[in-house]
Order: sequence, then structure tokens, then C-alpha cells
Amino acid sequence: MLTPQMTKPQINHCYSPRLFFLPNSRSACKLERTQLLYQSYCLRKNRGLTSIRCMAGEMKGAIVQGTSKPTESTKLKAILTVRASTVERLLDNLSPTQVLDNLQDLLGRSLLLELISSELDPESGSEKKTISAYARKVSQDGGETKYESSFTVPNNFGEIGGVFVTNVYHNEIFLQDLILQNDKIGAAATTISCNSWIQPKSVSPDKRVFFTTKSYLPDQTPSGLKSLRNHELELKRGNGKGERKSTDRIYDYDTYNDLGDPDSEGRARPILGGTKVFPYPRRCRTGRPQSKKDPKSETRSSTFYVPRDEDFSKVKQLQFSTTTLTSVLHAALPSAQSFVIDTKSGFPNFNEITVLYNEGFQIPKVDGIGFFQTLIPRIYDAIQDVSDKVLRFDVPEMLERDRFSWLRDEEFARQTLAGINPYAIQLVKELPMKSKLDPAIYGAAESAITTDIIEKEINGIMTAEEAVHQKRLFVVDYHDLLLPYVHKVRALEGTTLYGSRSLFFLTDEGILKPIAIELTRPPSPTAPEWRHVFVPSSDSTGSWLWKLAKAQVCAHDSGHHELISHWLRTHCSVEPYIIAMHRQLSEMHPIYRLLHRHFRYTMKINAFARQALISAGGIIESSFSPLKYSMELSSVAYDQTWRFDLEALPADLIRRGMAVEDPTAEHGLKLVIDDYPFANDGLLIWSAIKKWVQEYISHYYPDSAQIKSDTELQAWWHEVRTRGHADKKDEPWWPTLDTQESLTQTLTTIIWVASAHHAAVNFGQYDYAGFFPNRPTIARINIPTEDMTTDQLKNFLQKPEDTLLDSFPTQIQATVVMAVLNLLSTHSSDEEYLGGQAAGLTWLNDPVMKAAYDRFYARLKEIEGIIDARNLDPKFRNRSGAGMVPYKLMKPFSDAGVTGMGIPNSISI
Repeated sequence: MLTPQMTKPQINHCYSPRLFFLPNSRSACKLERTQLLYQSYCLRKNRGLTSIRCMAGEMKGAIVQGTSKPTESTKLKAILTVRASTVERLLDNLSPTQVLDNLQDLLGRSLLLELISSELDPESGSEKKTISAYARKVSQDGGETKYESSFTVPNNFGEIGGVFVTNVYHNEIFLQDLILQNDKIGAAATTISCNSWIQPKSVSPDKRVFFTTKSYLPDQTPSGLKSLRNHELELKRGNGKGERKSTDRIYDYDTYNDLGDPDSEGRARPILGGTKVFPYPRRCRTGRPQSKKDPKSETRSSTFYVPRDEDFSKVKQLQFSTTTLTSVLHAALPSAQSFVIDTKSGFPNFNEITVLYNEGFQIPKVDGIGFFQTLIPRIYDAIQDVSDKVLRFDVPEMLERDRFSWLRDEEFARQTLAGINPYAIQLVKELPMKSKLDPAIYGAAESAITTDIIEKEINGIMTAEEAVHQKRLFVVDYHDLLLPYVHKVRALEGTTLYGSRSLFFLTDEGILKPIAIELTRPPSPTAPEWRHVFVPSSDSTGSWLWKLAKAQVCAHDSGHHELISHWLRTHCSVEPYIIAMHRQLSEMHPIYRLLHRHFRYTMKINAFARQALISAGGIIESSFSPLKYSMELSSVAYDQTWRFDLEALPADLIRRGMAVEDPTAEHGLKLVIDDYPFANDGLLIWSAIKKWVQEYISHYYPDSAQIKSDTELQAWWHEVRTRGHADKKDEPWWPTLDTQESLTQTLTTIIWVASAHHAAVNFGQYDYAGFFPNRPTIARINIPTEDMTTDQLKNFLQKPEDTLLDSFPTQIQATVVMAVLNLLSTHSSDEEYLGGQAAGLTWLNDPVMKAAYDRFYARLKEIEGIIDARNLDPKFRNRSGAGMVPYKLMKPFSDAGVTGMGIPNSISI
């Protein structure tokens, strides 16, 4: 960082008494003032408060031996790094505008820089005139281009608060960073991390401003930067009108009115958000034209707007595209053999499933691949060009370790605690379990799982009531969520649905044992209610019916995981925090700088989801049991269960009865199941995040009154509630930001959700669901005993394996989902992990905050070791054992690829 010694004139100190002053009393006063300024600087330096300041004007009047007159200016150099990929450079060299840009380089007038003073002009009371200079291109190495410019800065200019950058090129540039340094030998430099696209002046006439690394609360903003601080926020808010262009930096809100396509047959979908029927968080506004048939819906297009700086980096985009292409090619394998895609064809036997991993396929050009063109149109052409290639799916870790584990009841139960949806299981608090739905419409409220069934399945070692009292019964309950949709879904082709409850008993060994599955079909005008309780069985028919019941509830759990635990509670709910942050928190605000890295790539991946995953006819609607009602179900879950205050891990565990408050226990609560890998490891991560946030908040808000008076902070949180989550704005559980504790809890919750919660439900997807019999996404046929008069029952009794295979997804459904899960489970090479080092960490310039962040990183490395030790300890039977996938999802760091570990800072995939 530049310090006053570097930016003020150098005084030659002489220790002889021959020091002369100008012949008036004012000179002595000015020298004394100079000495006081220098002492003040030394004190500030010791406190880590150095800044970019040209102070020599303060010393005018003091003459040191050997100096004939005071120095009146300081020389500064600016070094800019502009980043581009090799592919991008090759393409740019062929464009007509590149010729013009090359001419700009020859003229040395490519980028115009203007230094901004943090002080007002004392005479006019307005902002000081900027000091400008063009940056010239000096070198190019790989994907980086360096530019330099020089400034002569008057000594009364004051502290430099930021830099304007104007792009005179005809193409956009990506400015990575800007370094300001004194021209003195050995002088330190200060780096302004930019990481932003700058549009040509011809496209965006507004100058881009980049503030220095010093953070300011609104009322601490230097006078020369106040107006600029507000102006930047106004630019990012926009005016709420017009269609957004890809070059815009505007953040605004809209409902999910672009999931359907009313102008296409069968593609109309309800608007999510803005109504009492379908409440929902808000997304980023795009402003596309209205649908002709439904003016409240937007038309769809091949690209989905996100603000320019929310886009993937070139590295991420290249890896994302490559992985997507490879994954979808994998999904084409079964159909490529016959050259014809039959979207209704299942797997004829289990050998055909294992062929996906064990053998390669010769991929010809596929003519009947319109299905892929519909789902992922942007890579359709690439698929068409593939020939003579042998491709295969990677073997998922659970299949590699134990190919039969998916059949065991113990593994079925273990995955509720250590799988990819550990947010569903809850404690049974009373018997009989009861529905909250209207019994006149949906049938009996009391569960069909009676105390007699429970006591028989636990071999009479205790009564059912004793099991409840001792907290030994647990349930994954999708009864009330799914039951209202059973008849709607059954009216669709190729799927079925039940309301379901899966009951588990906690054994003396500390592992869960599944003891009953209840499936329910509500009454209809043409048929009475049907429900049945399935239990583990030793006879052939009962054993196969138990397998079929497990397949049904696994499909329910897959839908709950993807639509609610994953999409709704992380991707969807976080986007409003991002939009509000950019609209209300200045980039020099310490909370902006804390949160910004936790929002990297989230808006882009969410736009991709709206484009191909959750849209009408997209991958979710094509491959998960609820089909076209999938997103409606996520809205129902948002309405019934989503609360910001319960998104914190400790609160979530307490809500589900999986923990109780205990001030004497680690983390302030005691787990009901001691060996609950997700909770055991997750609480370590939660506490580490909270400790880091506490130190950060205490540093910038030493007094709670500063939190209450922070206008930007309060505006951000108000907008999160009233616009981002507008359908829940009047709920009483929203926290008020008025103390260090409330702000710490709120920010810790947001960071937890964006990092560790998402990692827990995302990066193990391929390891567990890449072998789809373990986690089928859809059940296509009813349980054969539901209707005793059909041929289905006869066929089941003759060959039950065929019935199970017919329940599983079709070849195309299974392989498309496997391909997508492989993509979603992949870490890119530019991943930024929780607690890791990355460009733009402004607090590293503050020794107090740097020390706190170093402690955070050290704690995460310590947690990594704790998790490794737990996975090797045989007493933890839910994470350590023969053929068992160890629980690694809360390990903070990872290499690139599908690793089943690593907690990125943000929802980046």
C-alpha cells in the first residue's frame, strides 16, 4: 500500500543544529505542524490505517538544509491488468473492430484513467477536478495484457479515493486489477481489485469507478466520494423499464413469470411469486416482451440476462460448456446404439445399467436427437458433429465401493443422515402421526402406521410410546406435501405419485433401521382412498413389495432434494440477497465486501436453471415424478416451510427435532442422534463461519448504534424482505438488524446457505445418484397391489425384477439426469473455497482483519483433519465401514472435478 512517506516529498534529515527557517514566526509553526503530521502518520501506520494520500502540500513553508524549495507534486504510476482467454483473443483478431482497437493501441489512447480525490475543493465545496492520463499497452503474456500510465499529483490533492476508467476501445474489456505505485525505488504499491467488464464508451457513456480497498460505512464516507457513492448505486438500480441488454449492470426484481411458454402448445405454467396461491422469492428482472396469450408472462429467448459481472469467467464458461457437452453425449449412449430415441423405453435388465459404466459406446451421428435439442439447444450442433467416439459414464463412488449397497436397508436409512438430502429426516414427537390436511378431501388424518406395527418391527424391545419418549423414532414425511398433487400427477403419462411416510428406529448401536413405509392415494370421485403400510419382509412377495415401496419413496426424496433442499433453499432464496446488495450497498461498504464473494456465479447458474432445468419441458419436468407440477410443489414448500430465521443450521436442527438447546454442549446444542455426519461436521463449519463474522462485525461496528444508523445496511435488509421475498414481507420472524448479535446471525445464515448448505446437497449428487437405482428421480408405475385386478399384479408375481425396472426412470430420463448430476457435482479449476485465498480480499490490507481471516482459514484446515479422522474411526458407523462412502461433503477444500468434497464460497454450479 502507498504510504505518506511514498507520496510526500522526501525530507533530508540533518542531525546538526544547522536548520534554518523562513524569517517569520509562521514558519516555526508550520514546521511543528509538519512534525505532528508525521507523528500522526506513524500512529496510523501502527494501527494499519495507511492510505493513498499526497500530503506534501501540508509541508509548504518548511525548508530543510539542501532544499531550495518545497516539492509541489508526486509522481504515481498505474499498472492495469486486462484478462482475456486465448480463444477470445483469436476471435477478436478476426473482428473488424479489433483493427480499430489496434490503432487505438498504437496511438496510446486505449484506456483513460482519472484519479479521484476523497476530499472536496475547499474553495468551491464541490468535488476536486480529477487527474487524468491515458494508459498505454506495454505487454501481453498469455491471457493477460498490461497497461501503464503516469500521473503527476499535486500535493494538495488529498487521499485518492478511487479511479475512473473509460474504455476507448470498440470492444469490452475485463479489468482484473489496477495497481497504484510511487516511482521511488522500493516503494510499496496498492492494488485495487476490479474483476469487472468495462463496456466501450460508445456502448455505455458512464465512467466506471473503482474505489480503493478502504471500507467506509455511509456516514464515514469522505466528502469527495459521497455523491459518487450514491450515483453508483443509482446506476445499478436502473429505472425498471425496457429489456435488459447483455452489457448492462442493472439489478432489479421480477416474479418467476418465464418458466412457461404460453405461446407454445402445452407449455403454459403458473407464475410463481406475487400471488397468495403461488408465493415465491424474486429473480432478476430481464424485461423481455410479454407473451401474446398471457400478458403477465415473459416470452422466452435463447439467452437469459444476468448483469454483466455476474457471468462466468472464461475459464468457468469453457469448463462448463465442455462438461455439459460431454455429459449430454453420455446421455445419448443408450439411444445411439439403435440410432433411434424411444423416450418411453426402460432398461430391460440390470446388466444394461452397468454397461453405462463398464463398457464404451461407439457414437454415430444421431438423427433422432430432437429431445436433446429441446432440452439443451446450445450444444445440439456439437452433438450432431460427434462421430467415431467411445464414451462412458464415470463409476459413482458408492457403486465403485460396493455395487450392492443400494439394496441394503441400512444404507437406505444411513443416507438420510449422511447422503445428499440430510434436511428431510425429523423426530417423531407423537403417535399416531397425523396429517394437517382436510380429511373430508384427503382421507383419514391419522397415519396407518399403528403402534402394533411399530412394536412388531422393533421386536417388542419397548413400546411405541417408550420409543417416542426416548427419541428413538424418526420419519421422512412427504405425506402432506405430495398428497394434494397425487391425482393431478397421475393424470399425466409415464408417472405416478403417492403421499408417503418412511419410519425409522434408532438402534442401540446408534444406526437407523427402516421399519415401515406408508403409501397413500387420496379418495377421488371414482375411487376410495387407498393406503398401505409396507414393512421389511423375509418372504419373497413381501420382500419385493418392500423394494418397490423403497423405490417410490426414493423418488419422492429425490424430488424433495432437488426442488426444495437444493433449488428453493439455496439457489432461489439467495438471489434476492444478491440483487438487494448491489442496489443498496456501495462497493466500499464493508458488508458488501464480506458478502460479494459468497454470491459469485449464483445469478448466472440460476439463469441457466431457468433456461434448461426448471422450465416447462426442461430436465426437471421431464425426469422427476411430479413432471409439470414440479415447480408448483416448490412454491407450496416455500409457502408452508420457508423461514429465514430457521435457515440457520442450529435452528433447522432444532425445528426438525434433531437437536435440543444445551448451553453446556459444544455449539450450544445436543444432537438427538450422536452419529449424524451432516450435523456433526456442519456444526463445525457453522461455528467457524460465525466466529469469523463476529470478528468482522465487531471491527466495523464497535457500537450497535452504528448498525441501526447504517442507512445502506438497513435499506438492503428492508429490500430483501419487502421486494426480494415480498410474499413473506409481513412475517413476524424476520430478524431486525439492530445489534452486533442480530447482524452476525443474519450474515452467518446467508453465508452458511450460500456455501456449506449448498455444498451438502450438491457435490455428492453424482456419487449417490449417478447410479440411479439408488436414487431414482421418478416412479413410473403404481405399486402392483394397489389394484388386484390388473395384469400388473400377475406380471409382478411372475417376474418381480421387471416390475422394479419398469418403476425406474426410462433410459433417456436416467441418462440425462446422470449427465446433469455429473455436471452439477463438478468443481471448476477456478473454484474459490470457503476461507481460501482469492483476489480482491480487501480486508487483507487491514492487519486486524487479516489476522482474523487467517484464524478462520486455520480453523477450516483443522476441521478438515477432524473430518478425516472421523471417517476412519469405526465407532462412527454412519460414515465408516466396509464399502461405505465416507462423509466428506463438509470438507472445506477440494481439487477440481467430481470429488464429493469441498465447500465453495458461493452457489457456483
